[in-house]
Order: sequence, then structure tokens, then C-alpha cells
Amino acid sequence: MADGLFVSFVAEPLISLLPFPPSVYISHPMINPETLEHREYQAAIAASCTKENTLVVLPTGLGKTAVAALVIADIMAKESGKILFMAPTKPLVEQHASFLRRVVKGAEPVILTGEVSPKKRVEAWNDGRIITSTPQVISNDLISGRISLSDVSLIIFDEAHRAVGKYAYVFVAEKYLALGKGRVLGMTASPGNEETTLEVCANLGITAVEIRSESDPDVAPYVQKIRFQWVRVDLPDETKKLVEMLRSLFNDSLKELRAMGMLQGFNRIPGKREILELGRQIQMRMKMPGQTPSNLYRAMSLQAALLKIETAIDLAETQNITAVKNYLDRLMQEANSRTGSKAAREIVSSILFRDIVKYLGTLNYEHPKLNRLIEIVKGEVEKRPNSRIIVFTNIRDTCDLVVDSLGEEGIHAERFVGQASRGGVKGLKQKEQVEIIERFKNSEFPVLVATSVAEEGLDIPSTDLVVFYEPVPSVIRTIQRRGRTGRQESGRVIILITRKTRDEGYYWSVKRQEKQMKEDMIRLREALAKRITVPSDIRAHAPVEIPEPDMPEDSGAEAGIGKRKKATLFDFARKKNAEEKDEPMKIVADTREFRSEVVTALARYGITVEPKQMDVGDYIISERVAVERKEAEDFISSLLDGRLFSQMGALKSAYPRPVVIIEGESLHGIRNISKEAINGALASIVIDFGIPVIFTKSAEETADIIVSMLKRENSEGHVARIRGERAGFELHEQQQFIIEGLPGVSGVLARRLLSHFGSIKAIANASVEELTEVRGIGKATAQGIYDIFRERYLAKERKD
Repeated sequence: MADGLFVSFVAEPLISLLPFPPSVYISHPMINPETLEHREYQAAIAASCTKENTLVVLPTGLGKTAVAALVIADIMAKESGKILFMAPTKPLVEQHASFLRRVVKGAEPVILTGEVSPKKRVEAWNDGRIITSTPQVISNDLISGRISLSDVSLIIFDEAHRAVGKYAYVFVAEKYLALGKGRVLGMTASPGNEETTLEVCANLGITAVEIRSESDPDVAPYVQKIRFQWVRVDLPDETKKLVEMLRSLFNDSLKELRAMGMLQGFNRIPGKREILELGRQIQMRMKMPGQTPSNLYRAMSLQAALLKIETAIDLAETQNITAVKNYLDRLMQEANSRTGSKAAREIVSSILFRDIVKYLGTLNYEHPKLNRLIEIVKGEVEKRPNSRIIVFTNIRDTCDLVVDSLGEEGIHAERFVGQASRGGVKGLKQKEQVEIIERFKNSEFPVLVATSVAEEGLDIPSTDLVVFYEPVPSVIRTIQRRGRTGRQESGRVIILITRKTRDEGYYWSVKRQEKQMKEDMIRLREALAKRITVPSDIRAHAPVEIPEPDMPEDSGAEAGIGKRKKATLFDFARKKNAEEKDEPMKIVADTREFRSEVVTALARYGITVEPKQMDVGDYIISERVAVERKEAEDFISSLLDGRLFSQMGALKSAYPRPVVIIEGESLHGIRNISKEAINGALASIVIDFGIPVIFTKSAEETADIIVSMLKRENSEGHVARIRGERAGFELHEQQQFIIEGLPGVSGVLARRLLSHFGSIKAIANASVEELTEVRGIGKATAQGIYDIFRERYLAKERKD
């Protein structure tokens, strides 16, 4: 595989997929007849994809999935391995499976999502040839050792621009590339800037990039025109007064912060980005010597207040009065709750806030955007009764309001949101999302009102009109939104903008970003055409220094314990106990921990992480060591709501040697809890409960500590076993648990005894000589086991 990146612009014949007959459809032994239109640029792109790991950058609606189908057909015709097709959302996974089932001959894609049980996922993975899945499911199953990528011939990463940072695509690609075989195909319509694109290439092992724009000669004939229209509205005087009142509340906190020396030299009113940066700076100052903690705690509270009031101002300017009312209601609920922030309580208790709530009660109108939106949609439906319209909104409150308002006008609109429940309102289940999309495609209703969940990859052809209720600050999201129209025929995009608000700022910001992105793509084309190597500082798999923990002298000096060595994360040569060279290292983790980066970091060490629903502890190192991991925010929350000490009691009761790991930069500046209260809680954990506390700064550092503990326990024959659980063990776990209770028998020896004799009964009936045949069982241990099963039970009387 080449070290650099290569891009081609001139199509060369795709020998394995061509020649095509002079018809509008592709003819290929693995493509169902008359299902895939022949487009020369798609065939040319597929040609590159069959030769090298390729990133395809293609505008929305121009057939990235068709390119994937051509590559899949070529792989299936030549090889016997599996094809893994990943997409970031469940509806998109469903759509890809449906498309492949229709287009690829004999394809029966299996669908893997979090709603499928682990057992059934393993069965489907083993039986399936084409697997469509969300990346988090694949990542979790790799971490827990349920599946292997060793027999996968092709992995497709849809919306590949997500393959940066800690997104699951990065880990899955890491594991696949470590095998040194197979092919990678990444697809995106919006790669971001040049630096981000190069990072994606590095993370996915990309060695070729195929970039097409609407103006390229081979693409232009298939591009439909999109007409843009910007509809500007003015804030009513009543809303301006509301904004002024909220701004006065904002300024009260801002003045106090400036009096404390914060935001000096910053003349304009800070926006959300500046407020967030201020919070980061305050936390950094808390760690510096000589600071006055009480002042900094106050500063953190004021910064939190600014964020909350800034959100209310945003809703008033760009959304609607109903959204403001709902937000302030939630703020009051937070202030009245036991775990509510001091910032919320201070805002709600102010006289000005009460005046704002009172004034809101007098307003019986909505934002002028809503009336204009109704006019636009109503006019479109009357003009073209069979038209399809998508309305994008940033928040669910606006989504619900638009659906209800259109319904009052006799227009059938349906809500399309994510799966999470928020504010007591349920989201949509995966099945409901798929059903809504299908009914919309079948023209059963004309208007889909959606949040960001509909921005990526929905297969909705011939959408006639897309309406932005508000501009969004992200160029990627903007491109994804407008890509819902102009696919099969010309389309329209209408963007609603409130004058003299952040709407205008976001609009111009995206214009600049998009211009910059196009310039970046031109430069990237030129750079890649010259085969410029990706800079080494962003290569995903560069060697890193990994320190080995200190170990006893007899625990494997040949493995280099105690020395530092070069290794890639996924090639890390883990230490095995000298007596257990055939047994990989394993740890048990609570299922909720699979949302953290810790399990991913553990998997990079080559450790199998088994998920279990546990009542006590987060990570089980051995039958005697368990770890309770708490992020700094969770530690403070559990201290405030009373969970902390009950958790410590349960942990200490269940495991002889429990450990608490607190992860984060600092415990200070969270919820305005005093330094004395935090230190008192830590002292109680260490002294009263006898539990050591370890501080780490990141998930990776937490994983390093856990690995060190795991190696030490494994070297002494201790293995992971859950205690303190209400749920019953599986049969083999119950058997091992019983045998581990015998004198001198560790988890390792318990497994050896059970493997050798086959049952507990056979162990109980074995002679001393037979017991000593098991590796690691000496005569003394064998005699102890023999006596346990034969001596009479003589209980001592209790003295009550």
C-alpha cells in the first residue's frame, strides 16, 4: 500500500465492472438488471476504489451509494470475504440495507444496531455476507471480543468526515488496518477543510482520493439546479423588549465578571464561544497556586449564568416565544431541584427574571418567521399538491410548534426527531423513523419537519423544497440540509433570517466557510495529484511510547517489563503470565462504561472487555479488585445527591480491595461546592471506607492505570469475577465461583480443575493423586481440596 495519497480526475475503464452495453442501466453479473443507472463518473470513481483505499468526495444526490454498490459487486465477484457497510444513524443503516437488497444480486444484508441483542448480533455476523451497522455497535463488539474483522474484505465508512477524534469510525479502522489486508472506502459530501480531510485520510488508511464537484465535466450533466431564496424578517417591538430584558439580566453577570478582572479588553458582548472559552480559562486558573478559590467559584457560577441567559436570548431572536417559555420553565425546574446549579437558582430568584416571566405571559404571538413559513409552505402545497417539503429546525420545541401550526392550516406535517427523550417528551424509535421516511417518500403527507437527525444521508428523492427555519453556523450541516433537494429534478432552498441577529452572522460565516472549503478542495486536488504524503504529525497510527508497569522480577523479564518500548497502540504486545500464555487478558466492565473512551483505550492494549450489567463497580479486575470510575462531574453529582457513600459501602462490602478512580482535570469549580466539602468526601472514602483514590486526567490515563492493575492481578493468578450482584451468574460462572472457594484455588486454577475433570462432582470425587495431575495443584493444595469434600461439618456455636 502506498505511503502517500493519490487522486485521479480522468476516468479509466473499470475492467471488472465494464464494458457496459450502450444502455442507461449498468450490466454486471452481481447487479440486478435495470436497478442502477449507468453514469460514467460513478464507474470511474469505483475503478479507483477497487484498487486502493479511497475517500470519495461527491456532492449530495450524485450517487455515493451507487459507487459503493459497484465496489461491493466487484468485491463479491472476486472474493469470499464479508462486506461491512457502516453509517452513523440507524435510519441510514436501514436505507443502505434496503438499497443493497434491491441492487446487488443475491444480497441479503443483515442489520446490526444497538436494538439487536449481543447474542443475535454474533449469529447475524457469523452468518451474514453483507453487514450494515452503526459504528458504535461494531466498536463495542470488537472491544468485547464478540466479532473479528479478519474475514472482512471491504469496509465502507459512510459520512466519512466523522472519522476524526474519538468517533467510533477511528477505532474500527484502526483494528481493521492492523490486519494488513482488505479494502477501505470512505464517502462524504462535506469533508471539511484541508486539515480535517487529511486527518480523515490518515485515520482510515486512505491512499487515494476521488473528488468531484458539480462543475466537473463528467458530473455537470447530472446536476440539478437549486434556486436559493433568503427571506428576511424583523423582530417585533415586543420581542425586542424581551431581548432587552434578557440582555439586562445578562449584563448583571457580565459586569460582575469584569469587576473580577475577567473578559478585560473584550469590548463587544461575548457570544457563546467566548463564554465557553472563559469557563475553560477559569478552570485553568483554579489549578494555579496563589489563587483565591472563593472568587473563582463565583466566577464559574457567573459564567454558567451567562450561558443560560445567552441561550434564552438566542431562542427569542431566532426561534419563537413558545421556545423561550419552555426553556425558562425548565430553568425554574432546575433551580427548584435538589441537584440544580447555583447559577439557575440565582437567575430564577432575581427580580428581573420574575419580570421577564410576567412579561412573557402577556405575549400571545409567535416569531414572524412562523407566519412566513406557513405562507411559503401553504403556497407551495397549493401550487403543487404532490410536492415534498422538508423544514429544518434546530430545536424540538420549534419542530413541534411548526407541525402544530401547519396542522391548524390543514397541512399534514410530521415531526422527525432523534431517539433520545428530552424534557419529558419521547423521541422516535428507529422503526418509527423508518416508517415516517417511507410514508414521506410515498407522498402520504407533504411536509417533514425535522431536526438535525434528517441532515445526513436520508434517501428522500425529488424533494421539491427545503426550508431552513434558521441558518446554522456549520458549513457541513448547511451542505447536508440543502442536499435534501435538487436530486432528481431542480429544487429550491429558502432560508429564514431575522435581521440584526445572530442569524445574519451565521449566514455570512457559512458563506465564508464554504468558499474556504472549495479553495481547500482545489488545493487538495493539486497536492494529491503531486502525491504529497500526509504530514506525519496527523498520522493515526504513529508509534507511541507506552510504559510498562513495575512487576515482580519473576513475572516475565523476557517481555521487557519495566522498560519502555516502541509500539503502536493496536499492536501493543501485552504481557501474559508465564503460566497462562494461552489465555488473553480479560476484564469485565459495566455496560454503561461502553459509552466512555476507557473501554476503547483498553481494547487498544489487546484486552478483551466483557460487558455485564453490574450493581457494584464499573470495572472488575479480579475476584478481589474492582474499580469505581467517576468523572469529576459525576463525583460531585453523586456527593450532592447522596449516592456517593452508599456506593462506597457496597463496593467495600463486595470486594476486598476496591479502588476509586476520579477522572478529569479538577474537582473544583463544579456546582460551586466548597473545597472543604470535596476534601472531606475524599478523606472519608480513604479513611472511613479504606478505599484508595487515584486521580487521572483522561480516559487514556484511566485505562493505563487499569491495565497496570490487571497485569499485576493476572500475574498472581487472580481473574475477573463479579461479586455483589443481584442477577444470577451463568452456569459456568457459578461453577467457577464454587471451585474458587476451595483452599488455595485461584480463578486460574479453578478453570484448570473444571477443564480437567469436567464437573464439580468429578473434582469432589477425585483422589489426591488425581488432583495433583492438574498443573499448578501441589500436594498440599490437593490434600486441602480432598479434605474439604470429606470432612464432617462442625459449626461453632454463635455467642449472641
